[in-house]
Amino acid sequence: MAGRFEATIDIDRPIEEVFDFLADGENDRKFSARIVEIAKTTEGPPGVGTVYASTAKDAGIKMKHEFELTQFERPTKIRWRELTKHPLVVSEGGYDLSPAGKGTRLRFFNDLETRGVGVLFGGLALRSARKGADAFAQAIKDAVEAS
Repeated sequence: MAGRFEATIDIDRPIEEVFDFLADGENDRKFSARIVEIAKTTEGPPGVGTVYASTAKDAGIKMKHEFELTQFERPTKIRWRELTKHPLVVSEGGYDLSPAGKGTRLRFFNDLETRGVGVLFGGLALRSARKGADAFAQAIKDAVEAS
């Protein structure tokens, strides 16, 4: 087990707008430089059971991932889990949104879990993710406010 990284940031948009932007997982490529491509692989609007398939590039290596939405409570909560069986996966991730004046306070987190050889580099990956969490939150804010 590697652990959790998280960050909180205020976004100058109403909570419903922020939720709708984040609920569409295809928007991830607008704020995550590691996402090469992403697409929804299930029918219908985003909700519990929706699956997104992506290709991410980390340390020069491209890997495919699948994530499933496990909780979807408009406009305050989204949770997901990684379905892919890699050495390092997101066992649970999420967005928590709350009103903040005329805007929205967003807290995001990812719980990283290691398997097999992932134990060897899980700590390093977690330290790197924690170091970049505030910048990642800022990238989300910038993308939402630009949309």
